[in-house]
Amino acid sequence: MDHNRTEGTKREIKGSLKEMAGKVTGNHAREAAGKLEKNAGKVQKELGKAADEIRQDNKRHH
Repeated sequence: MDHNRTEGTKREIKGSLKEMAGKVTGNHAREAAGKLEKNAGKVQKELGKAADEIRQDNKRHH
């Protein structure tokens, strides 16, 4: 499994927690930062999935 998949998942969870904390406390900046981090984690995770697919495809063709 590509490193970006695991790191992206961790980042997505961390961002979700930060977003929830911002909502609960009324801290809009923290909420926005959490959303940003969560979405960055999703992108990183997808990058990792793509890298895994490329590796698997290369193994099938070689």
